[in-house]
Amino acid sequence: MSHPPRIDAHMHVWQLSRGDYGWLTPDLPAIYRDFTVEDVRASWEQAGIDYAILVQAAPTLEETRYLLSVAESEAKVRGVVGWIDMLAPDAVGQLERLASNRLLRGIRPMLQDIPDEGWMLKAELTPVYRAVVELGLSFDALVLPQHLPNLLRLIERHPDLKVVIDHGAKPAIGESLHSWRRDLAQLAGIPHVHCKFSGLVTECREQTSKAALEPVSQALLDLFGPERLMFGSDWPVCTLRSSYVQWWQWAQELTTHLPPDQKSAVFGGTAQRFYGLG
Repeated sequence: MSHPPRIDAHMHVWQLSRGDYGWLTPDLPAIYRDFTVEDVRASWEQAGIDYAILVQAAPTLEETRYLLSVAESEAKVRGVVGWIDMLAPDAVGQLERLASNRLLRGIRPMLQDIPDEGWMLKAELTPVYRAVVELGLSFDALVLPQHLPNLLRLIERHPDLKVVIDHGAKPAIGESLHSWRRDLAQLAGIPHVHCKFSGLVTECREQTSKAALEPVSQALLDLFGPERLMFGSDWPVCTLRSSYVQWWQWAQELTTHLPPDQKSAVFGGTAQRFYGLG
């Protein structure tokens, strides 16, 4: 492949019978069922996706092991962002055992679901952040706009932690973006902080459309630039508001003004470098 591969840097698969997806309830009928790689294959083909990263959706080690087993059996899946109990006495041991599988590329605590907005700054987590760095892994920050000031403190405390902000920090699209942009700009000012161009359709407060997505897309491009921004489908969560291919199409159109090399960074090059996909 002479051009960088096209990478979906953020998607999920799940099996309800595994029983550890606390947030996934029958109140979300569109996604309250199993989703497998087979269910996404046609969308990958339509969007020309070469590789994908699977991201945890349950706060359990078992789910991370399940995702690693899916990745081992699917050539297109080149990495897994998993979960560990960062407060467990053996958290570093958990991480080392999981990282013995080269498909583990990072971890993601479900920060948006933790009532304590300062949880990420707990002193007990320091050895785990250090281990993430030492093992050559990355940190997916699943945060909401109100978490951004604490995330800034975390990154200042651990300047060598490879961080990517999931879903642009989930701005309320259609409402005021002023404080979101102000706080995100501080993080974007740190050269090694990356961001995912993903999860935006589900944050639309009114109608989901390209026009609604435009201001946030442009803000993310202005703040991070294509070299630190990576496309993700957030499938199947995106199907609450759009199909995989519809979001892919909008993402293409929202970046249509970029030169080809910058566009290929957003749709593959950045993720390939960030996750060390070789």
